[in-house]
Amino acid sequence: MSNENLNHPILTKSFALIDAEVGEHGLSAAEYAIARRIIHSTADFDYLNLLQCSPNAIASGIKALQAGAPIVTDVTMVQQGIATLVGKTFQNPIIAAISKAPVADPGKTRTETGLLKCWAEYPEAIYVIGNAPTALLALCDRMNNSAQIPALVIGVPVGFVSVVESKQALTKVNVPQILVKGRKGGSPVAAAIINALLILAQEYL
Repeated sequence: MSNENLNHPILTKSFALIDAEVGEHGLSAAEYAIARRIIHSTADFDYLNLLQCSPNAIASGIKALQAGAPIVTDVTMVQQGIATLVGKTFQNPIIAAISKAPVADPGKTRTETGLLKCWAEYPEAIYVIGNAPTALLALCDRMNNSAQIPALVIGVPVGFVSVVESKQALTKVNVPQILVKGRKGGSPVAAAIINALLILAQEYL
């Protein structure tokens, strides 16, 4: 399926307007494709400088998407934000961690509880954390104590409590990762990153 069929005409026009406003930048073509889609979702050009990709993170994510790897999201909003494009491209299974935990384990949030259950089933999945820093911290803890690592971790929780700390914890783990520095992020940002990777994965077939 061509990108013309994946990108709505209004989206294509929006991208052209973003390109004109951004002008020159220091990102690679693939990094800019991700940043541009985030900017489109948020109307916030700060993301051009907040996006951080580890070496080979994009390549690892693309390879995993093409191979049909499961995508584990922290919340259903991220799941819903990527379902349409996943369905049009590689049909990867999408699992929302919070749906795995109707009740939280003692001392944990529901999202953290569900994330740990997902880790037990899908340690090599793509993990997308757009809302819950507790889930990202739990994931970092598991990765630090396991020989297995995910194909990619997208760490973009938003807010004030434990958000920056969870992203800092991710940077200390040797795993392919894409994150947004600081307090910004959120489910729309997480979905935008995966959707951009899906388009790139389609391009590189």
